[in-house]
Amino acid sequence: MIDLGKYAAAVLSSYGITLLLLAGLIALTLIRGARVRRHLDQLEARRTRNG
Repeated sequence: MIDLGKYAAAVLSSYGITLLLLAGLIALTLIRGARVRRHLDQLEARRTRNG
């Protein structure tokens, strides 16, 4: 293991916060992508019904 000395808490908490933020951004991206895909499917279905 790498010895981080007196900065261990700051470095490890920074890594933890960064990983949480990245996970949150990925989750938001996937959720928004699914919402947009649903909306586009609805628009396309409406378009094909109307000719």
